[in-house]
Amino acid sequence: MQTTSESTGFFEKFNQWLSGSITIRIFSITILVLLLMIPNTMIRDIIFERQSTNEEVYADIRQIWGQAQTVSGPVVSVPYRVLSRDDKGALTQTWYWAHFLPRELHVAGDVQPEIRHRGIYEMAVYATDLEVKGVFDIPDAQSLGIAQEDFNLQGAIVCVGIPDMRGIKEKVMLKTPIQNVEFGPGIPTANVISEGISTPIQFPAEGELTFSLNLQLNGSGNLSFIPLGKETTVSLTSPWPHPSFKGNFSPTSRNITKDGFTANWKVLDLNRNFPQAWKGQRQGIYESAFGVDLLIPVDHYQQSMRSAKYAIMFISLTFLVFFFIETINRKRIHPIQYILVGLALSLFFVLLLSLSEHIGFNGAFLTAATGVTLLITIYSSGMLANRKLTALMAVLLSVLYGFIYTILQLEDMALLVGSIGLFAVLAAVMFWSRKVDWYAYSDSRKLPPTEQ
Repeated sequence: MQTTSESTGFFEKFNQWLSGSITIRIFSITILVLLLMIPNTMIRDIIFERQSTNEEVYADIRQIWGQAQTVSGPVVSVPYRVLSRDDKGALTQTWYWAHFLPRELHVAGDVQPEIRHRGIYEMAVYATDLEVKGVFDIPDAQSLGIAQEDFNLQGAIVCVGIPDMRGIKEKVMLKTPIQNVEFGPGIPTANVISEGISTPIQFPAEGELTFSLNLQLNGSGNLSFIPLGKETTVSLTSPWPHPSFKGNFSPTSRNITKDGFTANWKVLDLNRNFPQAWKGQRQGIYESAFGVDLLIPVDHYQQSMRSAKYAIMFISLTFLVFFFIETINRKRIHPIQYILVGLALSLFFVLLLSLSEHIGFNGAFLTAATGVTLLITIYSSGMLANRKLTALMAVLLSVLYGFIYTILQLEDMALLVGSIGLFAVLAAVMFWSRKVDWYAYSDSRKLPPTEQ
């Protein structure tokens, strides 16, 4: 019986040492933080899955309404022949294409946006009415080293590139002083433009040829243009208040208000890397594209994912405060209580994701942060049984959520502000604990006995 009593006393002392050891408690809290990263990894997977579903919905809407559109042209293509002799001396002729760009190209358009919904998902699409005008010089065969007798100007065609022809809403007419003719589908030569519309074109005996056409086009997301004129101007207006100008050329002037935007571009042939006329195939014209994206301004999936990356900081700082409270104020906090608080902090990111799909990111962040802060504050009041310490936890959580929200809004300055903030937190912890005698706190006999 004496051996049993000595054994029991040993295990009780060992248990008290485990519960009172600063090192063991720090190690235990670290393990708990790492374990709580498992549900946070699952939360990131959920965000990624919802984002993928959103992209699939976008693809479905684009398939029905129309893809992003890049308008290229008009381009005049003229067939010419090359004579050669085969091995037997027989004369053969092969036909090729020479291509000529307009001297002047002016595009004016009104872009009408529309929000398309599919369940909880939404996407911006547009319908645009483009007026295209310009001037062609009469194609000069000699400028390309082509003999006049080999140059078939009567077989010339004019082509306009449209990548998704399902977006064309009305017939397209080419108007010149000589003819009014309707465009047909397809392009006889893919040397310059692979997809679009074309029609034969007639040139006068001398001088120049003015032209115009109207293009009513549906698309989604992006609307771009290729600067094929020796001088190209594009003017767009739209009631959409959140444009993003992209491509190789920025607008020469723009005006963006809550009621919409206007933008104007001017591009010269000297600004691009292809000539006004050439023979055969020409690559690289699409590298000169410019235009506008109609964006839905808040991508809540991206912001939710960025928020979830701060989960380890949320949990670690909260646990750090509990650890100091537990150590300095002699408050015993059980690992189960750490876990429950950690799960509540993790639940914030699930609430943020689910609410943002319905009420937007800002409202979702405020609602989720308020709910989790109240939940942990109420739980801490019973766990700590101290109003000041409970108020400290409420203030800490509010500051943490406010700090993260500020970082998410700054974007370009997020790294700088985040690193300065973490440095300030570390400095505060080091300053607050600089005179703490950790060896004294490691004496488990100074801690109150564990409640049975």
